[in-house]
Amino acid sequence: MKHRNQFRYVKSQHLEQVSVLRAEMNDFSYGKHAHEEFSFGVTLAGRQDFFASGAYHRSHPGNTIIFNPDEVHDGHSGVDDELQYRMLYIHPDQLAPVLKSVCSKQKADFRIVDTLLNDPLLRQHILSLALLIEDQTSNKLQQEYALYQLAVGITQHYGEYSPDQKARKVDHLLRQAQDYIHENIQADISLEDVSQQANLSKYHFVRMFRKQFGITPHQYILNCRINRAREDLESGVSLDDVVFEYGFSDLSHFNRRFKPVFGMTPRQYQQHFLSS
Repeated sequence: MKHRNQFRYVKSQHLEQVSVLRAEMNDFSYGKHAHEEFSFGVTLAGRQDFFASGAYHRSHPGNTIIFNPDEVHDGHSGVDDELQYRMLYIHPDQLAPVLKSVCSKQKADFRIVDTLLNDPLLRQHILSLALLIEDQTSNKLQQEYALYQLAVGITQHYGEYSPDQKARKVDHLLRQAQDYIHENIQADISLEDVSQQANLSKYHFVRMFRKQFGITPHQYILNCRINRAREDLESGVSLDDVVFEYGFSDLSHFNRRFKPVFGMTPRQYQQHFLSS
C-alpha cells in the first residue's frame, strides 16, 4: 500500500479564531498534545484511534470526536485503510458568546463531557460549518449562522451547560500555575517558577499537574509554545524569529516538536497558509 498523509488547514475568513483541518492519513501518528480551542471532529473513512480523558477510543465513520481546550490527546489510523476526517477548531472566546445567546444558563467553565459520540444532528452542523470555511466563496452571514446552528446542536445534546464534576474539582492552584505559563510563555520558565504559583514543592507539583492535565509541566509549556508559534507562522513571522522567540534550540528542534502535532514541518505549515 502506498502511504499518503495529507493535511490541509483553512482559517475562516469571517470568524475569528475558527479553522478547519482536512486530514487523510494512514502511517502518521500524532504525539500527545492539546489545543487552546474546542476541537470538533468527524471521522469520514477508516478508523480513528486515540487516547484522551484517561481512556482509549476508536472512532468509526460517522462518529463525532470532541476535545475541550487543553485536553491532552494523541491519534492515529487504527486500520490499514486510509483514515479521513475533518476537525473544526473554535476558540472559547468565539464559541462562548454564541452558546450564551442560545442558552442564558451557560456556565463560564463550560466543558463537554463526551469525547466520542454518535449524534447525527451535531455531526451535520460540524460538517456544514467546516465545508463553508473551506469554500472561499461563502459569506460571513452563512458562516455565522452555521456557527449558531452548531451551538444549537450542542444545546440540544447537552441541555443546560452544567460542567461535569471533574471540571468542578479542577484545582484552583493548578489553574493559577497554568495562567502563569500562558502569561510568560516567551520567558525562560523554570519548574520552580511555576510550582511557586501553586504554593507547592516542585515534585509534588509535577505529580499533581500530570494527574490533572495528562502531561508534565515541561510538556505543557512546550505545547503552549508550539501553539503560539503556529499563530506567528500564520501571520508571516519569519521562521528564524519564531524559533528564537519561543526558546527552541534550533530549527531541527522546532521541527521535531511541531510535526507530531500538525502533521507537517513549520516551514511547510507557513507556506501552506501564505500560499492559500
